[in-house]
Amino acid sequence: MLHSDITDGIIGSFYKVYNSLGYGFLEKVYENALLIELASSRFQVRQEHPIQVLYEKQPVGEYFADLLVNDLVILELKAAEHIREEHVAQLTNYLKATRKEVGLLLNFGYKPEFKRIVFTNSFLKSV
Repeated sequence: MLHSDITDGIIGSFYKVYNSLGYGFLEKVYENALLIELASSRFQVRQEHPIQVLYEKQPVGEYFADLLVNDLVILELKAAEHIREEHVAQLTNYLKATRKEVGLLLNFGYKPEFKRIVFTNSFLKSV
């Protein structure tokens, strides 16, 4: 699987943070804790990474990915009851708007859960 060495390490860090903090905090608490954990595992991590959405090569919006790991994997964190389709759509759209192909949706809900999303968009590579 694409970038599985990175995503495996991220998922391990996700469970370490979840097992330490449990559920019930706001997403930002988990984001900050995961940033610390990933950095201590020697990943390169950027927080609140800007994502610009283009239409006809013109900017039409800007979003921020929670974390970007090794400039390859976008992380979207949630603290929800469970992963919902709109969460998947959000991360998929982040991948569409960037040249990144792999994203992880990490939910710090009552039960920890994650979803790995791969989006290869060949027309973006030619832009």
